[in-house]
Amino acid sequence: MESTTADEVLERITASAAGRVVAAGGAVASAPVLGSAPAFATASLEGGAGDADFQDEALFPSDPLRRRKDQCLDRLAEIARLEARTAAEKVRVIAELVEVSGALDPPAQSAQEATAQEMALVAEVACALAVGERTASTLLAESHALTTALPLTLAALTAGAISWQHARVMVDETTNLDAAAVQALEAHFLDPGVENPNRGCPAGELVASRFRHKARIWRERHHPVSIEKRHARSVADRRLEYRPDRDGMAWLSAYLPADQAAGIWNRTTAAARALQGPDEDRTMTQRRADIAANLLLGGDIESNMEASGTAVLADGGTGPTADTGSGKDGSAAGRVPSPRAQVLLTVPIMSLLGATDEPAMLDGYGPIPVTMARRLIADGATSFHRVLIDPRDGAPLEIGRTSYPVTKAQRQWLRLRDGKCPFPGCHNQSLDNEADHLLAWGKGGTTGISNLAQPCPKHHKLRHTGGWEPGPATKDHPPGWTSPTGRHYASEYPDWEPPQLPDEMQGQL
Repeated sequence: MESTTADEVLERITASAAGRVVAAGGAVASAPVLGSAPAFATASLEGGAGDADFQDEALFPSDPLRRRKDQCLDRLAEIARLEARTAAEKVRVIAELVEVSGALDPPAQSAQEATAQEMALVAEVACALAVGERTASTLLAESHALTTALPLTLAALTAGAISWQHARVMVDETTNLDAAAVQALEAHFLDPGVENPNRGCPAGELVASRFRHKARIWRERHHPVSIEKRHARSVADRRLEYRPDRDGMAWLSAYLPADQAAGIWNRTTAAARALQGPDEDRTMTQRRADIAANLLLGGDIESNMEASGTAVLADGGTGPTADTGSGKDGSAAGRVPSPRAQVLLTVPIMSLLGATDEPAMLDGYGPIPVTMARRLIADGATSFHRVLIDPRDGAPLEIGRTSYPVTKAQRQWLRLRDGKCPFPGCHNQSLDNEADHLLAWGKGGTTGISNLAQPCPKHHKLRHTGGWEPGPATKDHPPGWTSPTGRHYASEYPDWEPPQLPDEMQGQL
């Protein structure tokens, strides 16, 4: 990335936000854009709405309650921007406090004296903000990172284009990276003029947890240390943890290789889904927990299925209950078998052949070492799909049908395109989602990928009962959503990148 000042990036962020507002057109143009700079606020906190009043009257000429609702949403968006700017100011004040304290304190004569000075400063910040010392220490470290290594993030926070939660994610995901990698990751998401900008939803329009997911995937793809080496070190740290909690409850968590964790999750999900019925009063979450506890305490999935007469098969599907016996997976003592649950795995062909070391992508998780992918395929992973991708941007190439039923291949394609429920901020992974025609079949809609989405049951119902409408989709972009008040919200989608090719093939493309 070329050297870019924070002011230049702020101008780019502003221009990008303005372009999204203009592109939205019509009534949607009056809606606040979360990624926009303060100049695009449509209402002030003092109640003077200015142009917003005129726009509201045009949208809802005879409905004062709808106008008030629209103005409340405008004010909420402005409050979010003010909170972001306040957080940026707090960061700068803390950085100045550290600088002044360093000038006032005498030079430390030993490591113990330096630690004592640091502890004194942490304690003073904690008392001034009425927070714990651990929280104050974290805030000092985050402020240092933002003011010294992450100028674009601090500029976006100042503009109100991202929230404090987004800024913290950027600090976390750039930890332990060298300066060049930090600069590249930050620019990818926050500099619209960089050579390789984020192709998915703008960072500020994602909820912070989804931004973390996308930032982690990009970090994994571009980390200066091979994912194979990092995975080899991390797998030695696998463990099971137990933590007591209130009300006679406790937490049990496992740190496992991604393929094993995804296989366990999807297998228990498939079993929990198979138990749905009119006589089942447990939620999906409760059934999943009950099945996992039963298996870990010496039971099996089949004992959970007796009431419904079904069983979870090796590929994660369901069928008639059968006696599967034990020890039939052929695994040696101490070896964990490869998961056979429904796991969607996408492997670049050159990486599969050993010509490159580009990571594979595990649905619902992100990049995994290609050696893990090869092992899954060799052990008979039933949901490995060969996918043709565009060598220019890495996006999958479209398939389609003209008959009403959605094929299994198309459902898998939707999983590749969307990665999850396309509703903004939803985390629901694709296994539980439902294929839905954007333009109804009865109104002339086709069953092609560009006319399909896969909302989760909750947001599928919201579409048909809550007044929310999905927008158009493409072969590699899921639909955005328009709220009952006319605001448009973009959907998150995978940040496709061109595949890696061996050096000898670069000139042939």
